[in-house]
Amino acid sequence: MLTKVESLRKVLELECEKGYADTAVIGGLDKFLRRWAGQALESITTPRLMTHIRRLRLDDPRYASLNQQQRQKWIADIFAFLESIKTEKDAEKPPPKRAAPPAPRRRVAAAPEATGQSLDLPITSLKGVSTAMAAKFKRLGVQTIRDLLYFFPHRHLDYSRSIFISELTEGEEQTITANVWQSQVTMLGGRRGTEAIVGDETGNVRAVWFNNPYIAKSLPTNARVVLSGRVRLFGGRHVFESPEWELLEDKELVHTGRLVPLYSLTRGLKPRQVRKLMKQVVDRFAGQVEDFLPLNLRERCRLVELPQAITQAHYPEDEAAKDDARTRLAFDELFLLQLGVLGRRRKWQESQPGTPVSLDKPVLDTFLKSLPFELTAAQQKVLKELLSDLEKPRAMSRLLQGEVGSGKTVVATAALLAAAASGCQGAFMAPTEILAEQHFSSVSELLSRTAGEVSEEDNLRRFSGLLAKPLTLALLIGDLKQASKKEIQRRIRDGEIDIIIGTHAIIQKEVGFNKLGLAVVDEQHRFGVAQRSALRQKGFNPHVLVMTATPIPRTLALTLYGDLDLSVIDELPPGRQSIKTRWLKQAQRASAYAFLRRQVDEGRQAFIICPLVEESEAIQARAAVAEYERLSREVFRDLKLGLIHGRLSAAEKDGVMHKFRSGELDILVSTPVVEVGIDVPNATVMLVESADRFGLSQLHQFRGRVGRGSQQSYCMLLAENPSEIGRARLDLIEKIQDGFQLAEEDLKLRGPGEFFGTRQSGLPDLRMAKLSDVKLLELARAEAIRLFEQDPGLRSPEHGLLAKELARVWQAGGEWS
Repeated sequence: MLTKVESLRKVLELECEKGYADTAVIGGLDKFLRRWAGQALESITTPRLMTHIRRLRLDDPRYASLNQQQRQKWIADIFAFLESIKTEKDAEKPPPKRAAPPAPRRRVAAAPEATGQSLDLPITSLKGVSTAMAAKFKRLGVQTIRDLLYFFPHRHLDYSRSIFISELTEGEEQTITANVWQSQVTMLGGRRGTEAIVGDETGNVRAVWFNNPYIAKSLPTNARVVLSGRVRLFGGRHVFESPEWELLEDKELVHTGRLVPLYSLTRGLKPRQVRKLMKQVVDRFAGQVEDFLPLNLRERCRLVELPQAITQAHYPEDEAAKDDARTRLAFDELFLLQLGVLGRRRKWQESQPGTPVSLDKPVLDTFLKSLPFELTAAQQKVLKELLSDLEKPRAMSRLLQGEVGSGKTVVATAALLAAAASGCQGAFMAPTEILAEQHFSSVSELLSRTAGEVSEEDNLRRFSGLLAKPLTLALLIGDLKQASKKEIQRRIRDGEIDIIIGTHAIIQKEVGFNKLGLAVVDEQHRFGVAQRSALRQKGFNPHVLVMTATPIPRTLALTLYGDLDLSVIDELPPGRQSIKTRWLKQAQRASAYAFLRRQVDEGRQAFIICPLVEESEAIQARAAVAEYERLSREVFRDLKLGLIHGRLSAAEKDGVMHKFRSGELDILVSTPVVEVGIDVPNATVMLVESADRFGLSQLHQFRGRVGRGSQQSYCMLLAENPSEIGRARLDLIEKIQDGFQLAEEDLKLRGPGEFFGTRQSGLPDLRMAKLSDVKLLELARAEAIRLFEQDPGLRSPEHGLLAKELARVWQAGGEWS
């Protein structure tokens, strides 16, 4: 400080000698004094000196505007100030070697008191939580005290390492502990905010809070404060911009100086407000949460106790404690999920008997021999598994996975025929009307090869010569006229219809079955387990076959469909070729169109997939409607184009698809409705717009729409400016044809929620678990199976808390009872 004092003194003495003419330094005294004061303020360690400098306005001098007499008096005042600090001891001594700054004190919270307050009380029972605040939390899925305890932060900021002010660096998250020298309301960016100067033994730093003038009153002079946040350079000096702050008192830090939680927010909730409430709730109530895991299981898996895990998940002591907490809580979620699906399976299979199907082998043999192809070995194996299940008095629960074109529909038709031959009804449910209609058409065609068609009405087909009585097939979708719908519903109730094909309309309350023996659900992940359960309740515990063309990694299948046995058709029919796949950039669009045109000239057809129905600024993907008009007008004026999107009625979609299948249209422009099931053997080109917007599994589904015939097929993926993950996806789909391998990669890239497009309904939320964590998932499944084998009803006294928690979690998920 003395060095700075001497340089100022010499300049002022020279100014006096020059008659106060503002010529002592080039550029004038004002410029020199501002620079001097800025450097001095950074090194001052006492509020008294700082106040004196500001009172003399050394940081904002206006010397040039003063007359000679005023200049003489002002410089005299400065000399008096310099004399007063000249005698300060050790002012010029180099600072002693410093130890690392002490970390801000983080008093460990005392063990929570047993308040006896129920964890299931609404959060309005907490002090300080108004009805208005509770309404905001409700938007985040939080209604009870227990919900708050399980309202985990999505990440933590690491403010745990405290440094000296002299060690601050630009751009990093940092924490300091300092004294408040000055705090005031000031104008920042045209609005009132707070500016503070804080210091430690190594120097001072400025902190500003924009649009927050109230903070100034909360930072009294000489108070000890902890600041955590990012520092930037402003005018060559470090400045904390809107840091988290906390006065250092005899209590545990919440917002600074530790791993600080970041919670999901909604309009009207502020980060500090939520953190403060969460800290109070965790300290008071985490100790009341009963640990439902049996002690021997917890010790075997080396899991921390539940109250400790909840506490450390919110306010961890360090990274290791946070990781231990996540492992415990993630295990709980996966373990309860596994127990739930195992329990549901046991309930379906054992609580009431299934309907055994008496196989009519001659009928099945006749059907299979009438097919224009032989079943592959994989199809034969799966059909054998299905028929074996159908004969048992225990209801079948089976998931059938198979690539696009692997022949799942013919296997399902054989199973439905077996049920009908046994005097039972069969239901075949698809996720969309267009696919239900296609299944109706496909099954009708397969059956007509074996039997003569007696009659054909709207949405009804009758086939003779296969069973003792005519076999009746019906289509039930939401788009039917009310009179037709009611008539079909009556016939289903009266047992006049043997096989019903439809959408979710099949599980509506108005539809009752006479004797439902088998339910086939196509593209299961689009329905969710709640709908599947509703379908089961339509009959006397029918057999259920779930089919999907989306290859699902085994770990994910075992988790989400743990109540189902797995069957896989892992073999394509002979003659199916690999589809040549290329990722193209925007500049290659013209060559893509030229290639597509050449294919059409050779008599082929093409799909063009666009992600959205109408333009959206948020997602710069081409809209199907606008793209259809552009292509028809500008690119393929001489070709016949059709358009399908979700806003068309079923009749309109069916009309377009019929034209495309029959060859009346050359190109079908479509939204992702074409993703599953649509079968046009003459289509050889798939062009996907904004391909980086789709996941690998979805792109693989699009690709599977072509290559259904004998001709070489192609998939072109257009992407204008893909992200790093989008680029990785496109590279993978170019190289890999195997759907299961792609599914594994997709899961790694995107996680299970996006993998399915929409969250699986009817299952408990996974807040901490990641389904890509295979080891933890397998551990949880192994422990669930082990426990289930020992005590399937969870009736043992040591499993009482677990049974209670299982019921609570699955009721919240919508499925367990």
